Amino acid sequence: MFIAGNIERSVLHLDLDTFFVSVERLRNGRLIGKPVIIGGISDRGVVSSCSYEARKYGVSSAMPMKMARNLCPDAIVIRGDMEAYSNYSNMVTDIIAERSPLYEKSSIDEHYIDLTGMDRFYGCYKWSHDLRQYIIKETGLPISIGLSVNKTVSKIAAGEAKPNGEIEVKKEIVLPFLDPLSISKIPMIGQKTYHVLRSMGIATIYTLRNIPAEMLEKLMGKNGIEIWKRANGIDHTPVMNYFEQKSISTEHTFEKDTTDMARLNQLLASMVERIAYELRKQEKLTSCVTVKIRYSNFDTHTLQKRIPYTSFDHVLTDVAKELFAKLYQRRMLIRLIGVRFSHMVRGVQQLDMFDDTPEKVSLYMAMDKLRRRFGRDAVRCAAGVMTAQEREEKALKQLENALTEQKMMEERLKKYMMYGF
Repeated sequence: MFIAGNIERSVLHLDLDTFFVSVERLRNGRLIGKPVIIGGISDRGVVSSCSYEARKYGVSSAMPMKMARNLCPDAIVIRGDMEAYSNYSNMVTDIIAERSPLYEKSSIDEHYIDLTGMDRFYGCYKWSHDLRQYIIKETGLPISIGLSVNKTVSKIAAGEAKPNGEIEVKKEIVLPFLDPLSISKIPMIGQKTYHVLRSMGIATIYTLRNIPAEMLEKLMGKNGIEIWKRANGIDHTPVMNYFEQKSISTEHTFEKDTTDMARLNQLLASMVERIAYELRKQEKLTSCVTVKIRYSNFDTHTLQKRIPYTSFDHVLTDVAKELFAKLYQRRMLIRLIGVRFSHMVRGVQQLDMFDDTPEKVSLYMAMDKLRRRFGRDAVRCAAGVMTAQEREEKALKQLENALTEQKMMEERLKKYMMYGF
């Protein structure tokens, strides 16, 4: 179960503890030991990260800032600085890259390293311990590590090692280690899946792994099988060699050259929407937008603008349209338009919530969920046709349909648990 070919795998997971808060404390030592919240500073903002001191009051990521302030009135609220966080993240990645045989940067504050076979030369745990100590010494950042037989178990182990600790889970103790933990510890179990399983009385990984795999597959499809495997400590996902994509772009060449401004702006919005979704799917943010125009005589011009890190359509579309309006001055027929996002960093969607409302964030998450399930074009904004309010109403309707489907799944699970069919 834990063997890839004839070789037992050794996978290390490194997780920078409360990363944003830790960076802010390096920049301002007076924050050490105090409750700190990172995110949008207005009451309409969202919590992106918080210190352990703030968590004791019930503050958590993705919580509305107003609620967080009410729970922890003495908290120091700081608007995030993605550029600084990216720089510190790159410092850690550079150290890992210099020393690791094979590593994957899975987010701005997490890395995996495949150490398979290293036991014959040095010892995987000793190597991991030494690397962690070196990162702490060179960067000043607290970091927790988990070492085990695959990515899932090592990630859970790193979570259990927090704050600023290390845990090794050998093959023979994988199941005893996992069994008493909450099902929420399994990386792919999100909030909705967690609530569905909890409503069925499934609280621990032990209970989950003893449910027949066929039952979970019937209720949740392929995800059900994958959840069952991970509850049983099975994960054959390889550590992927890290490659930092520098930019993402799209272009459109017209069959017939045009000066139709309504059509051009609508197409531009559609192009931005498409590649912004790709950004979020890859858990990346951009801080530079470039618009390109090629005229009918093949003259080509570009214009770019630096912006705060984001991956949200409504921000990027406005910037792209602004650049297009400045760039298109000659009133000649246009042959091609293009959009490029660059200066990208890794980071989950919550990282650019600093100035966005919980409702807007929920809307994006719901739309992206529908796209992942039904295809990239399942939800589209009719830019230039519908108003912003109409677009949000349409997306909310899609969300209602998804929630109805979720409720039906819960009812089927209850029936199965009670009657076995």
